[in-house]
Amino acid sequence: MAEDAVFPRLVSLACHDLRTPLATVSGFAHTLARLDGLATPADRYVQMMLAASGEMAELLDGLGLVARIEAGRYQPTPTEGDTLALAEAVASRLGVERVEITGSGGGVAVDPEPAEQAVYGLIRCALRHGGLERVAVEANGSELAVSPITEAAGPIVIAEDLRDLGAAVGMRVVVALGGSAELNGATLVIRLPAS
Repeated sequence: MAEDAVFPRLVSLACHDLRTPLATVSGFAHTLARLDGLATPADRYVQMMLAASGEMAELLDGLGLVARIEAGRYQPTPTEGDTLALAEAVASRLGVERVEITGSGGGVAVDPEPAEQAVYGLIRCALRHGGLERVAVEANGSELAVSPITEAAGPIVIAEDLRDLGAAVGMRVVVALGGSAELNGATLVIRLPAS
């Protein structure tokens, strides 16, 4: 096996192997959450464990997907979608109070789960590294325009400065889907393949 193909394969194996202990932690946290009479602060700790195990699963999914992309083993299965529906799905994950959605949307041909994961990672990065409470996402045609992108967050969002796994995954997934993402001033323009 060529040296450049070894690392993505090791990352894929690590993601796979980490799922077993994560499933154990998540399973027991769900079991504890169903118990009646869990006292404070134990009830809060269980909710924190559930949230953290969900986030860990998302991180592993992203890392595994990038490993497949880097190894040339990712084959997207595009289906009909809509940029407005995609933006709404991401907003519901991040909190509708944090993402203002406008525009009429448009048809795209994308692998739905990876596309949502990519857009989620990019928008979450803009919020987190921009120190923002809210961003606007305009969905028109096959494009999503996310603003504002602060000057400090810009290089991180487009993965020039690798400090956010979600954004790094998002950029690679958008390209693997046949799209692009670039900064246009204080706006991140995500272009997905039109249907």
